[in-house]
Amino acid sequence: MATVIVKSSDDKKIVTESTTSLDSDGIQPLGVPQEEKRFWFQRARGFDPETIATQPSVFDDPKTAETYMPGDDWENSHRFDPKARWTWSEEYAIIRKIDFRIMIWACIMFMALELDRANLAQALTDDFLIDLHLTTNDYNLGNTVFKLAFLIAELPSQLVSKWMGPDRWIPSQMVLWSIVAGSQFWLSGRTSFLVTRALLAFLQGGFIPDVILYLSYFYKHHELSIRLGFFWTMMSVADILCGLLAAGFLEMRGVLGYAGWRWLFLLEALITLIVGLFSFVLMPPGPCQTANWFRGKNGWFTPREETIIVNRVLREDPSKSDMHNRQPITPRLLWKCLKDFDLWPLYILGLTFQIPSTPEQQYLTLSLRQMNFSTLTSNLLSIPWTVLHIITMLSLTYAAEIFKELTFVAIIGQLWILPFLIYLNVANTANVSRWVIWAVTTLLLAYPNAHPIQVGWNSRNSNTVRARTVSAACYNMFCQAGGIISSNIYRADDAPLYRRGNRQLLGILIMNIVLYCLTKVYYVLRNRYRDKRWNAMTDDEKLQYLSTTTDEGNKRLDFRFQH
Repeated sequence: MATVIVKSSDDKKIVTESTTSLDSDGIQPLGVPQEEKRFWFQRARGFDPETIATQPSVFDDPKTAETYMPGDDWENSHRFDPKARWTWSEEYAIIRKIDFRIMIWACIMFMALELDRANLAQALTDDFLIDLHLTTNDYNLGNTVFKLAFLIAELPSQLVSKWMGPDRWIPSQMVLWSIVAGSQFWLSGRTSFLVTRALLAFLQGGFIPDVILYLSYFYKHHELSIRLGFFWTMMSVADILCGLLAAGFLEMRGVLGYAGWRWLFLLEALITLIVGLFSFVLMPPGPCQTANWFRGKNGWFTPREETIIVNRVLREDPSKSDMHNRQPITPRLLWKCLKDFDLWPLYILGLTFQIPSTPEQQYLTLSLRQMNFSTLTSNLLSIPWTVLHIITMLSLTYAAEIFKELTFVAIIGQLWILPFLIYLNVANTANVSRWVIWAVTTLLLAYPNAHPIQVGWNSRNSNTVRARTVSAACYNMFCQAGGIISSNIYRADDAPLYRRGNRQLLGILIMNIVLYCLTKVYYVLRNRYRDKRWNAMTDDEKLQYLSTTTDEGNKRLDFRFQH
């Protein structure tokens, strides 16, 4: 008796047993349903890890397999085998191995990024603005310049990464920006402050979509979404680490006659430099290219493991073999991806969804200092919201995958912020204890961020490597544009209560809830339209379409948008 897997009519992956162990070609079959246990807490009862895990796909039908077959120039084509079968225990063991070898280091690199882009908030508590004769508006301008340069660099960085390979480009980025980050030790005034912010952002831009594209080589869609939750959790962990390091480094004020914030920039840049240098040898080009002098002559994965990694990912998404990992995006393909209107609802969400919380985050440490908290206390008080944020963000990400609902789960983050923004708008905070203001701001910033969900959502709805490359950059560009808007909401003439700014944030938040609902409606209607056209075809017409269509990615009639 063999255990087999099929898909039910509601598109759930299911696993069951078959009375036939092998078919006429000697291949274990795929068969009838029992819901797949995606998460460890779903496997406690009635789960057999030795059942067949191979998912059904277009490669099981000779009539459609030819259409989706990987090209010979794809770097993993030698491990592609549509007849390969493996068990759940093998698959989960490999996922754990990928997590250890690939995901953990990706998280460490992201933490290094966050150290160098977020430490400005800690520098503020050590009289950074006073030492450089800067105003609050200069600080806003610095944040705007940073976000703008980051935005501009996103797409070029993605194109360079696709040409060079992320395993070469990402470490190069890290080494280059660590040099600029360290040079902030010698800042002398407004001009040098703005120049270094621009250079730092230009070199960091594209890092996040580069890493996401790299991770998509190893994970299925739902696995990537969960790991992106942990990925952004590392940003929060880095923020905690930032606060703790700052509490120590800023005490160096006076060492060799320099301010503590100068040592903060220099020493944290050295940490990034070390991580960047190690990244050159700890990032393999792909699952089948892990062997080198540092990683070992036999690499990290056995031939059997490479076969499972490649086939399980391709069976879920055949489009991942469309391009090899050193293949550049041509201008024509770039333009084709940019005008993909079906992804623009997600780009618009990326522009606005973080605005209601960003100004409070950027001004937290400065506000704490203005409320007469000490430098050390201000940095330590910036830690609790980050810890809570980790818990809420991971919970939200898991909820989206467990309930298989993206839009309405993502809205929860906006609803979380709503009561706290209302309080900041109606309460007379001038007469409220500073501890109450800190508590309200901490709870507001602890909201469950939907960013990991939306990045994975964008990746799923792209449906080709080339579209995924460009759309990841575009989505992040819109996020950075939202950051530019956020950096200019709290103005000096509105200080210290920022009532005008808080009213604007409340209005944007209500608009966000409407945008999420409209996005849901849009994708539901798009899928209904395709269902109507697809179901009107006969089986022969469907096969004819699959073998002759020039439609690609999410424009194919057999593709359905996630929502």
